[in-house]
Amino acid sequence: MIKLLLVEDDPNLCYIVQSGLQELIGGYEVYTASNGKEGLEVWKKHRPDIIISDIDMPEMDGFEMVRRIRETDGDVPILFTSALTSPKDVRKGYELGVNNYVKKPYVPDELDAHIHAILKMKNGEKSRTETGHLKIGHYTLDTDHATLRDDTSGKTQVLTQREAQILQLLAENKNEVVRREAILSRFWDTEDDFFASRSLDVFINKLRKHFEPDADIEIKTVRGIGLMLVTG
Repeated sequence: MIKLLLVEDDPNLCYIVQSGLQELIGGYEVYTASNGKEGLEVWKKHRPDIIISDIDMPEMDGFEMVRRIRETDGDVPILFTSALTSPKDVRKGYELGVNNYVKKPYVPDELDAHIHAILKMKNGEKSRTETGHLKIGHYTLDTDHATLRDDTSGKTQVLTQREAQILQLLAENKNEVVRREAILSRFWDTEDDFFASRSLDVFINKLRKHFEPDADIEIKTVRGIGLMLVTG
């Protein structure tokens, strides 16, 4: 069953689409949100297979929601459903990382066809992390088993699950800055920003120690912005 997040501020349309998708053969597990802010919370909690979102919504629009999701998740397919289909809006959506547009009005069967086409395309392309392994210099990060192996010496270090997840995010964006707030929002579900920030510092210091023998690998702090995994 496909897990789907539907972000739509029109309650009637939301109900119709949700009901229609759940009644289709194969079915969908549909989560709903009425704006981008709620959409972010539902996305973090349930990690859906695909996101269907309106653009023009109160509190936080679809553009801002997608921008924040794409800071840490470049894989989940996202479709915009909107009457806003000017070239400027379309271009902005694709630049942010939207996979496709579906123009309103639409019916659940039409949406279902778009969803399966995108998921089929996604599943046909092997991602860098599909094997659960990422190369970091002469180290190999096994994200499934939370281990870091030195391929030169053969020594394997056991990581905590959160250490492995943070390192995976940095490795997937190596030599690029990952915003600090993006890391915190993904891995800490707390309103205590001070505690979460200090906890992140502890994890980063532990990760840095793992790479101390290799001068070509460094986790740099970019003051006021975020963190960057630098590899030679």
